[in-house]
Amino acid sequence: MLGLTMKRAMRGLGELALIERIRSGWGHPGAGEAARGSSGGAHGVVLGIGDDCAILRPPRGHEVLVTTDFTLEGRHFRRDLHPPESVGHRALARGLSDLAAMGARPLAAFLSLALPGEMMRTRPGRAWVRRFFAGLRGLAGRSGVELAGGDTAESPCGLVLADIVLVGSAPAGRALRRGAAHPGDLLYVTGELGGSAAELASIRLAGNPGGPSFPASRPQTGWPILRGSIAKGGLPSPMPAFEGSPVPHPQLYPQPRLAVGLALLRRRLATASIDLSDGLSTDLAHLCRESGVGAEVSAQSLPIHPLARKSPGALQLAGALQLALDGGEDYELLFAASPATRVPRRIAGVPITRIGALVSGRAITLIDSTGRRLPLKVGGWEHFIKRH
Repeated sequence: MLGLTMKRAMRGLGELALIERIRSGWGHPGAGEAARGSSGGAHGVVLGIGDDCAILRPPRGHEVLVTTDFTLEGRHFRRDLHPPESVGHRALARGLSDLAAMGARPLAAFLSLALPGEMMRTRPGRAWVRRFFAGLRGLAGRSGVELAGGDTAESPCGLVLADIVLVGSAPAGRALRRGAAHPGDLLYVTGELGGSAAELASIRLAGNPGGPSFPASRPQTGWPILRGSIAKGGLPSPMPAFEGSPVPHPQLYPQPRLAVGLALLRRRLATASIDLSDGLSTDLAHLCRESGVGAEVSAQSLPIHPLARKSPGALQLAGALQLALDGGEDYELLFAASPATRVPRRIAGVPITRIGALVSGRAITLIDSTGRRLPLKVGGWEHFIKRH
């Protein structure tokens, strides 16, 4: 459980004190005091931080879903560019988005956190950790998920490394999957695309939006640089708008579409679903491969985020369409639905846009503004692959 291996790294604050600070941010029910669900009986976190293991109880008739995501300094964030609240928020958002894609309701989160030893021996370092947990706790509270445990350790490389495990539940046999779509199904996306990549490029161009922070991480590689900036004006708020409301910081504070995912499953609207973490071109290819289908996507139908539209250009002349297709980290949902299904224009306050259809075969095609059909190449993120 949380915090049994950070002896040396906790000399400044104290290992037990850090654990108690983490624990005090969540109200942990004791055995038998978990929330009561519609199925009757207690479910959720029965026993959280403080013992050797957490105890979870899923609702009756539900299956347990588990997802895990790394958040690595220098790969997923930079301390000189991302405010600590954003790092904590994003660490949790990644896993919540996976649960949303499968129509699951979150039960509990588990955090394994490795911190540089010197961080916990300095006031700025300890402040960074407090702000990290403020961002994580804020999203957890709005999403109804409890931090039920984890571990802490001293980072051997001088970088912040976080791994979050999310546990959720869905009715047995009903979880949305990538591999159940059919030729003829229509394709939809939630929200808008390309905003996260556009904001990230603007933040890099503007420098540090959050003011002085603990010593910066190594420079990130592979991020495009766009002209213009929306990052000026001080630290973005660690308390972003609720799901369905306009979010001015899609990179710093992405909003997992949990309510949309739950509605897709409950109302039986979707045949298949995936979250857009690696970019539309990449994640659509994942869905098509698992379902054994191809796809046609209309470029003119893509809901492009205003931040992406404002970007006048980039290295290699990447424009708004390229950001929407390949930018990644939008954490929207891409889902397929039968043509006989009436899909509303908004679900849980989030806009829903039809962008194309699934077809027989394996080809994935982009239909441009002139009606030409072009192969849609995978251009989003993939670890161990260097893209130019």
